[in-house]
Formats: sequence, structure tokens, C-alpha cells
Amino acid sequence: MLLGIDDTDSPEGGCTTWVLSEVVRRTRELGLDLIGEPRLVRLNPNIAWKTRGNAALALRAGHGSGVPRAVGEIGGAPVLAFDRGRPLRPREQADLVEAAWEAVLEGAPRAPGTDPALVAVPRPLPASLYWSAVRDVVTVPAVLALLRRERATFRTRGGRRGLVGAAAAVAWPGRRRTWELLAYRRRDLWGTPRYVDAGSVRDAERAEPSLFLCQDPRTRRLLVAPHTPCPILFGLRAREAGAARRALGRVRSEPIERWVLYRTNQGTGDHLARHPISALAAGRSAFVLGAVAGPAVALRGGHARFPLRDAAGDRLSCLAFEPTKTLPALVRRLVPGDRLEVWGSLRRRRSFHLEGIRLVSAADRRRWLPPRCPGCARTAGSMGRGRGWRCPGCRRRFPPEAGRRDGGPPAPSLGVYHPTRSARRHLAPLGD
Repeated sequence: MLLGIDDTDSPEGGCTTWVLSEVVRRTRELGLDLIGEPRLVRLNPNIAWKTRGNAALALRAGHGSGVPRAVGEIGGAPVLAFDRGRPLRPREQADLVEAAWEAVLEGAPRAPGTDPALVAVPRPLPASLYWSAVRDVVTVPAVLALLRRERATFRTRGGRRGLVGAAAAVAWPGRRRTWELLAYRRRDLWGTPRYVDAGSVRDAERAEPSLFLCQDPRTRRLLVAPHTPCPILFGLRAREAGAARRALGRVRSEPIERWVLYRTNQGTGDHLARHPISALAAGRSAFVLGAVAGPAVALRGGHARFPLRDAAGDRLSCLAFEPTKTLPALVRRLVPGDRLEVWGSLRRRRSFHLEGIRLVSAADRRRWLPPRCPGCARTAGSMGRGRGWRCPGCRRRFPPEAGRRDGGPPAPSLGVYHPTRSARRHLAPLGD
């Protein structure tokens, strides 16, 4: 049986991953097993009503078979997961739904805009739901219709918006994935300053190259620890599950109350699809291929903007924000004719907010300089495009090819430019 939960946190408090860890604990207390790792699924980052990160959670429960592996520790006892398992009996399914919903209600704050939801289904929902939820806006009525067709069990409190994320988490195919190991604080320390030793995190990152986004060397920010009063102590993101587990033992911190290893879609770029400019819509993220169509403009605050034109001739205003560091620095060096692939999201005012740039080819930056007249040593002036040059003193004429070219400013290196690590989205494609 698959369970999905969402919308149990708010800007004032709460933590959906903590709630899922409580569901994991109660699953174990019922004598049931995890089949595979719990799932942490990020959805469309442009949704206006999301909380930070826009994450939904899911797990699969059954009666495991084969050799289990440790995917967490709660209450001093290991959390084990199996690759395969037998389905639950109807009574077990009902008991699990009730225990899980009780954990959701206990963990979700009663705050405006927090509408906790739980979805339970015997088999995965169509993957198309996940792709819609990570790239577009999915309506509650559409999800309700799907859940009823699939004979799903669901629970809500308040509004039903949380059903979208809970159902999408269950629908995630999980083939393109990374992992995140979340370590949690003791309850009596919630809301107090965290202690996580930055040096030990850097040591763990050096020892385990599979780890990513642990710290930002440019800004010297530690990225594993949140800055909110939530129960999370730190999170270790990795391309390999084993690397996150090994790194846990290298990080020095305050006492860890529990930890859980999640399979995630972070770093996959799943929110991005290739679109021409004409197909872009507000709230949609995309890759767009085109050429710089005009000079870049430096904006107040360190931001930078430039126009992009695609093969169909449509134009897009691209905006690089100062916190990304590398992107506005590159934009200020672009010239008309540079060919790019950009990715980011379109906002309501037709402004495309950049998440990354790939410089495909650079335009010729050399400039034509007028020749010097050999008779009177004066610099010739242009007679018009393609018409050549004329000396202002002796009126001697020179052909267009008499001009000379200087080196011009150097072109940026071809390749991919990512934001500095602390400015990247959870879903953004991985890169150095």
C-alpha cells in the first residue's frame, strides 16, 4: 500500500518530513514493513501558495521479503526497508490509514493556509499526474476525480489542496532520483540555535564526492542546516544512498534524535521541459534555445537583463538575479549573436527568471577600426556600411577591407553556468 501526505507545514512551523517519520514509526509499531525508501518529492517551484521547497512525502508499506537494509533510526531502533514484499490485508490497510492520519493531524499546525491531506492507494497512481504537478498547475477537482476512479482512500482537514501534492508524491515514478538523509533534533531543542560543525560537513563532502549542495564556498554558507525553527537538524544530499549514510557518521553536531533516508527527485531538473518561447506560460519552467537579440542591461542591485530570440523569431526578456552570482556576471558579458540555452521560469510580466545558462557558441567580438591614411596620417572615416572609408584630410578613399580589426573583449568560455550553490532550487539540474 502506498501512502502520500502533504501540506502539514506552514511558514509559522511544522515539518512534513517529520510527520512522515512519525508515520514510519507507527508503521513499524503495527508490525508492517517499508518497501523501498520513503520518498521526498519536490513539485512545481512556481506555485504561488507553496511553502518553501514545495515538498510532498510518500512511503510504501507491506510485508517485506528478502534481505532488508537500514534506511533510518527512530527511538534507538533501526528502520528497515525491503526491495519486495507482499501486500497488506484489508484490516491492515485500514489500521495503517488510521494510524497515519492520526500522525498527520498531530503534526500539522492549525494555521491559515495549512490543509493537511493523506492519500492511500494499493498501487501507484499514473505517472502523468506527477509530471503535471512538477511542471504545471493541477486542480483539486482533477485530482479528486482521479482518486475516485482509482478507488483511493483519502483524508483532509480544512481545504483539499493538500491532496494534489499527496497524490503526486504517490505517482512519482522515482527512476531519476537522488537521496537525502535528514537528521532530526530532540524535541526539547526545537526553536533553539542549531549546532552543526561546518568543518566536519566540509570533511564529509571531501570524503564522499557523491554528496552535493552541502556548503557554498563562494558565500561560505552551510547549506545542510535550515534556518527555521523546524525539527530538522541537517540534511545530506547525495547521488548515492550509501554516501549519505556513510557521511552521517562524519558530521559533528548536537545529539540526533532520529534520522531517515529519503529517495528524492532533487537535482533531477524534472520541473523543466523544452519549449519554444511561444509555448511558455506563467508558472511554467522550461529550457529555451535561442540567440541574444540585443545588448545586456545592468540593473540596480546587481541584477542583469537581456533579450533572447528563438528560431521562430519570438523574443523573451531574461532576468538574472544578483544572488545567483555567476549568472548576472555572465549576462553582462553577452553580446548580440551569442547562442544560448537558458532554463528558468516565466513570471506574469513576461519576465523569464534564469536558473542556468549554457553558452552554445559565442559571436565574433572583434571590432572594425578605420585605416590610417598613408598620405596625411589621419584616421579615415566610414562612408557607410559596406562602402569603405575616406580620409577627412586628403579625401582619399579606401575599400572596406582596408579596415583593421582589433581583438575586442574576450568571449566567455563555452559551457554551462549554474547559480552559486546557495541560490539553486531543490529541483535544479546538478552541476559544480
